[in-house]
Amino acid sequence: MTWGSYGSTRAAFEAIVKRHMKDAYFIALGLVGNREDALELSQEAFYRAYKHFDQLNAPEKFFPWFYQILRNLCFSHLRKRKVRRDYALGANDTSDIDTGDSGSAAMMAGQDAAATTMPETFDPEMVAERNESKDRLWKAIGQLDEKHREVIVLRHFRNLSYDEMAKVLFCNRGTVTSRLYYARKRLKDILDRESGCPTAKGSDREPRKGGQK
Repeated sequence: MTWGSYGSTRAAFEAIVKRHMKDAYFIALGLVGNREDALELSQEAFYRAYKHFDQLNAPEKFFPWFYQILRNLCFSHLRKRKVRRDYALGANDTSDIDTGDSGSAAMMAGQDAAATTMPETFDPEMVAERNESKDRLWKAIGQLDEKHREVIVLRHFRNLSYDEMAKVLFCNRGTVTSRLYYARKRLKDILDRESGCPTAKGSDREPRKGGQK
């Protein structure tokens, strides 16, 4: 399918917005933790995308390209307002997170085991067993750095596959796997620390290329 099949640029973009509007809002909500900001940022991302819509020549390339616009707006917003340390979702906000019929815990509970040889070090079912609240979980997510926060949101709250994540993040599947592993580990360590549980010693930072951390 090409853009020409829509009849006009406006019709093509309206179809794209309708298709991705929900995902854009919930991704923004997951990244910035505020409904009003998420709505404003997702709308701004679509506006910017429309201004440069002629740069794309195929519908399948839209979302990876659009995601970069959205995530850059979200993280720029967080940096400007210096809200990363105060990140939290109230009860009304967390109820907005669309995690599918079985919820985020089911989606995050080891379904990726076949896709990676790395252990699933963070399991929200375990969080539920420890009676962790949604508020505590989202505060912990807010303490992750940008690259780790976004993989948690994309994988566990938008249910993207590893291959889909690699496409929107412009990296390979191995990088996604490693990044998600360290994001889960870091998230578990934060929750353990805040609940007073001992955490494993050692670095929880993701190794960089060349063996550096």
